[in-house]
Amino acid sequence: MGIKEWIIPQDEVFLTLFERLAAIVVLASYRIVDLVDDYSNVREKVNQIEQLEHEGDRITHEIYEQLNQTFITPLEPEEISRLAAALDDILDYIKSTATRMYYYRIQETDTHMVELARLIQLSVVELEEAVKGIRSMKNPRQVEQRCIEVNRLENLADDALNTAYADLFQTDDAIAIIKRKDIYEHLEIATDKCEDAANVLSDIAIRHA
Repeated sequence: MGIKEWIIPQDEVFLTLFERLAAIVVLASYRIVDLVDDYSNVREKVNQIEQLEHEGDRITHEIYEQLNQTFITPLEPEEISRLAAALDDILDYIKSTATRMYYYRIQETDTHMVELARLIQLSVVELEEAVKGIRSMKNPRQVEQRCIEVNRLENLADDALNTAYADLFQTDDAIAIIKRKDIYEHLEIATDKCEDAANVLSDIAIRHA
């Protein structure tokens, strides 16, 4: 164990890393919303998202390294692993959506992409506040309420995906169907990963209630 680990309590290390990771996820959500809202300078915007995903990977790797080196952790080791994985997965699906839009040569976005991207954004903002809430755990009920809201937003994303499917299959352009269906699904899966993270945070809040 290095000097840094002796000086900084381990609970502070983990919680700080989670807060940094959650902040990166929020930034990425704003970038994907900007991309679908204003579909211009696509390569530059995709690059920005990719850079955020790389930074998220680095923080996630650091969380796992700390977990492997620490015997006493502020949360259950399984909770730390699951939360890190879920937050990292959100980033992965945001990035994979953006890269698909670029490489599929999508010429324009649509209202379904905008709606799903905004649901991701709303979800990760709630997650960031929930992550901040577990630092002191003074009000676990507030953390749980954030998680309930994420679950509600995920249900809305399911509905939005079904609506997108219904509209998509009104066209006879098979290539367009394949491309847009894949993009819709990646956006919706990102909301599933938000729900995964919310479930971990909810479990933590319940244990401290």
